[in-house]
Amino acid sequence: MAGATLRFAGRQLSQRSGSGVPILLRQMFEPKSCTYTYLLGDRESREAILIDPVLETAPRDAQLVKELGLRLLYAVNTHCHADHITGSGLLRSLLPGCQSVISRLSGAQADLHIEDGDSIRFGRFALETRASPGHTPGCVTFVLNDHSMAFTGDALLIRGCGRTDFQQGCAKTLYHSVHEKIFTLPGDCLVYPAHDYHGLTVSTVEEERTLNPRLTLSCEEFVKVMDNLNLPKPQQIDIAVPANMRCGIQTPPS
Repeated sequence: MAGATLRFAGRQLSQRSGSGVPILLRQMFEPKSCTYTYLLGDRESREAILIDPVLETAPRDAQLVKELGLRLLYAVNTHCHADHITGSGLLRSLLPGCQSVISRLSGAQADLHIEDGDSIRFGRFALETRASPGHTPGCVTFVLNDHSMAFTGDALLIRGCGRTDFQQGCAKTLYHSVHEKIFTLPGDCLVYPAHDYHGLTVSTVEEERTLNPRLTLSCEEFVKVMDNLNLPKPQQIDIAVPANMRCGIQTPPS
């Protein structure tokens, strides 16, 4: 990992501090790619992080951070997205001191690279990084350190999962990632995905373990389903992936 400041060696902290102050959580939506961005903050230290910001809505996110009196430490990506350009590069300019973060296995540029087992600390709270490849090799899930909530990116969606037919995806790998890294969390752990296309906002580990139509199948059946989805190519993939490999910074026209 590139930045030792991300490591968390402290005790496990509750979603509430000893003073009973809960974590600050805001879920925001970008309609074109149906992407959720999450703002998490410590109400006492005012330190905060953003998960999966989108370029077009980065000014909105920055404004909210300022309105709430927060100090954004990190703009974190669950993976190198193909359906939108990340807002992490722009947020570094809008909010000086903010650093971009992504998995080292993504191959993308960022201020800081994380690996399985690393933790991202903000105030009294921390997010544990769990490698959950399959949709892409660099996908990670972020788990709040009391295991009350998980930010699953595209690995696990509500009653679905991310596709595995591009960006070096692998259905078998995704199946094992979800079952071994996410479904092993407590049943009441809240699941916050990177996308939803049906108006749903949150699920739980137990709901997805028992109701997810794809991931309740056997691994062999799951692979067959994923190999025959025949989905169209994401509209922005040819622009988004190259930009996201550079932290969302697009190459200026020559």
